[in-house]
Amino acid sequence: QVQLVESGGGLVQAGGSLRLSCAFSGDTFSSYDMRWFRQAPGKEREFVAIIHWSTSTAYADSVKGRFTISRDIAKSMVYLQMNNLKPEDTAAYYCAADKALGGTAPRKWGQGTQVTVSS
Repeated sequence: QVQLVESGGGLVQAGGSLRLSCAFSGDTFSSYDMRWFRQAPGKEREFVAIIHWSTSTAYADSVKGRFTISRDIAKSMVYLQMNNLKPEDTAAYYCAADKALGGTAPRKWGQGTQVTVSS
């Protein structure tokens, strides 16, 4: 059973940086595409970034050039480095895992970590 645990959220001033981490367990990490989503109060959950099993990446336009997604296969970790944070980045951030190789499985979600950016 895949489990995801996020960490690294907190309160930061505008222009600051945070690095979110997501620990993956329960299956072969390298077979999964990993995504970060976020959800602000009163808004729908939105896509932030993806890193494929092949390590190719893609980003939402709103974070392109400021956020970087990466993964450490040996540690089964995925990271989201967030620089030049803006108040509009304030949200709960969620890690999600989608099986890409070796069969199919429902998307798995972590419990989320809160990021608050003050102006």
